[in-house]
Amino acid sequence: MAQGFSLKDHLFNAETVTVLGRHFDDAGVFDAQPFVDDVMAGLAPLELKARINWIAEVLAGYLPHEFDAAAQAISSALPPPLDPTKSDDDFGHFIYAPLGVYVETHGLHAHVDQSLSLLEQLTQRFSMEFSIRAFLNSFEDQTLERMQDWVLHENYHVRRLVSEGTRPKLPWGTKVGLTPDQTLPLLDQLHADPTRFVTRSVANHLNDITKSDGTAVIGRLEAWQSQRAQVPKELDWMRKHALRGLIKAGDPNAMLHLGYRPDVAIHLTHFAITPNEVEIGGDAEISMEIKCDHDAPVIVDYRIDFAKPSGGTSTKVFKCKQLELKAGKPVTITKRHKFKGDATTFTLHPGVHCLHCQINGRVIHSVEFHLR
Repeated sequence: MAQGFSLKDHLFNAETVTVLGRHFDDAGVFDAQPFVDDVMAGLAPLELKARINWIAEVLAGYLPHEFDAAAQAISSALPPPLDPTKSDDDFGHFIYAPLGVYVETHGLHAHVDQSLSLLEQLTQRFSMEFSIRAFLNSFEDQTLERMQDWVLHENYHVRRLVSEGTRPKLPWGTKVGLTPDQTLPLLDQLHADPTRFVTRSVANHLNDITKSDGTAVIGRLEAWQSQRAQVPKELDWMRKHALRGLIKAGDPNAMLHLGYRPDVAIHLTHFAITPNEVEIGGDAEISMEIKCDHDAPVIVDYRIDFAKPSGGTSTKVFKCKQLELKAGKPVTITKRHKFKGDATTFTLHPGVHCLHCQINGRVIHSVEFHLR
């Protein structure tokens, strides 16, 4: 039987570890082959994060014992920075992530300034958004002070580190104790950045904040609109991306901010799920016909209340279509929905479910269907 794709094996293997070892070999720090052999001897049974930590642990045995000398050795072995002519989707390679872990574990308490300077170099090869969080938690003021310099850095990867490293809900990242009052002033300085890699991070950071304080995010976006420091088209994209969680949840203030009236007068002339009885693992067609008496932008979603064995429900919202309705002209929308029976994050149960048509955040109509 053919094996599926393994991300951990793709990112951390003999070839990539050799690349890292050769950097140090070329810089005269240590011979690559013994390092590679030691890493590979313990790599295979480990998962992805554990592999990063293991490589950092082995590396520590080959670097000078004193952190100052080790930092100089790492700096001398670094490859050239990522291509400065790009402006997006240039993450670098995970094989440099262990260098950040080494800085966390060996430079955090006694060498803060030097560690931050080294992370500044490293993030230009691979994002240090995970490693910087240890410094934010242990030396908050000192790290934020350095970030004030980084928001003006010539390299956009360093500027992005400010936004991404301070995100309240960075996926797979250690939690940090920063408040929006501490991070929003940094985003004020980054929102007009000319690179999408940075502005996407700013928008993702705002989306994180909406989970606790949507009003603050909308207020900030309105302020940025008034400042006109960012290109309007880019800021429009940022606003939609930053508010995507609130839009999916049907938040009326977010809808209004983006120009979608929650109280728009929609006529729903048809709404159905076919077939009305669906097998788990099968699919069904969701169809509707809508029209409006006047021109209106609309976001059409559908919500499903999934039955739970306890008798309650779990609701999920699914994106359907975004369009401009023309006065009096009906629009037909269809969408096929797959009821996956083998999903790892959500289990389906047989029973009566409810399908809702949601337009501009407001439920217009609902129908029941059976899952079996």
